[in-house]
Amino acid sequence: MTQYIALIRGINVGGKNAVSMTRLKETLSNNGFENVSSYINSGNIIFDSEETDLTKLVATFENILFSKFAVTTRVAVLSVKEIHDSWKHAPKWWGQDSNSKHNAIFVIAPADAQEVAAGVGDAKPEYENIDVYNHVIFWSAPLDTFSRTRWSRIVSTSEYNKITIRNFNTTKKLVDLTT
Repeated sequence: MTQYIALIRGINVGGKNAVSMTRLKETLSNNGFENVSSYINSGNIIFDSEETDLTKLVATFENILFSKFAVTTRVAVLSVKEIHDSWKHAPKWWGQDSNSKHNAIFVIAPADAQEVAAGVGDAKPEYENIDVYNHVIFWSAPLDTFSRTRWSRIVSTSEYNKITIRNFNTTKKLVDLTT
């Protein structure tokens, strides 16, 4: 049995793509997932599964979201081991400055983090820092110059549909919940 975290993209945001976490957890439990829990209402699901094929896990999640909730969205599924490994390799500057925004940008398979980073373009070092490790892009930018960063504009790129974003605090909590 392996423990995973599913990061569902764009649910329960501004009244769009509404998904009840209680109902989703129940549905997942009824479909063979074990020890299903969620963290906050934005689509962070922790679960155990005998399935080791991430493609199958993603397909199951996406099919359940569509068939039971009429939501078409993407899902990143990572093993807890991979999340912890990424956390250990986060750059020292990430999450440190309280006057900056710190995001973990999780790349949704089959996309590759290096390709996503190249598609967005080089960071502007005077305004932002990025570091890529495995399927995670760590990004930080001061709040007062946030709008000048290249990565704050990822929404207007084709790369945006290949990612799901969690802030530092959410990422840390997911690591802590699975320790």
